[in-house]
Amino acid sequence: MDIPKDRFYTKTHEWALPEGDTVLVGITDYAQDALGDVVYVELPEVGRRVEKGEAVAVVESVKTASDIYAPVAGEIVEVNLALEKTPELINQDPYGEGWIFRLKPQDMADLDALLDAGGYQAVLESEA
Repeated sequence: MDIPKDRFYTKTHEWALPEGDTVLVGITDYAQDALGDVVYVELPEVGRRVEKGEAVAVVESVKTASDIYAPVAGEIVEVNLALEKTPELINQDPYGEGWIFRLKPQDMADLDALLDAGGYQAVLESEA
């Protein structure tokens, strides 16, 4: 399982990559593998204010549907419209072209409460 060290992680398998004053959010390689082939993504609305842990998107696969949660509180400022036509980008490139949304956090320091790559690896090992 690939776990890039340049971003933060949640116990619910989202990743958060700081970029300037925004955070790019997607699901981890582990999550996309567990979901199986992604067939649809319900994207959040740009401009929506969200709280940490709030369900903001849905990823549907041939197996199941899974809520995607906001890793920190903030405002959705962009969504990955490419997923509307090509949802399988989440399977093909979960840490790159398969990103789901970008948010502007209320406080960038909130990211410090998330897991680093080592902490996320420990979560995966405890679930195995």
